[in-house]
Amino acid sequence: MATRVDFAFGAADRLLKACEVTQKQVGAGRRLVVFTRNAVRLRKFDRLLWQFEATAFVPHVMSDDPLADRTPVLLEAQAPSSELAREGVWLLNLDTECPPGADQFERILEIVSNHPDDKAAARQRWRTYQETGFEVRGHDISGR
Repeated sequence: MATRVDFAFGAADRLLKACEVTQKQVGAGRRLVVFTRNAVRLRKFDRLLWQFEATAFVPHVMSDDPLADRTPVLLEAQAPSSELAREGVWLLNLDTECPPGADQFERILEIVSNHPDDKAAARQRWRTYQETGFEVRGHDISGR
């Protein structure tokens, strides 16, 4: 079974849209690991999950937290655990590159803003995923 990668293009704000996607997936009963090597981006995403919507609470912890096995959203700055992939956890990639061990995950979600650097990095990830044999799909979320 090939890994499926869904790119959502045209987000006004990449991290804010990632919060919305995370909330939706948790609401559907799914677990996610959110990956980026960028510590500043990961901290910003962590803060946004607490405040992006006044009435929303998305339970999340760092992947090495003692409560990680009971929390639906894990924040990860290192290579995501292959054990999580075996458990059916989906990966939300907030890094500029393809995540390490991507082929172990059933599903990868990618959010892309309209910022030129973000789009250029996403195009490279798209090519890499395709060359690896992943099933890649694009979705326009710009609302245009």
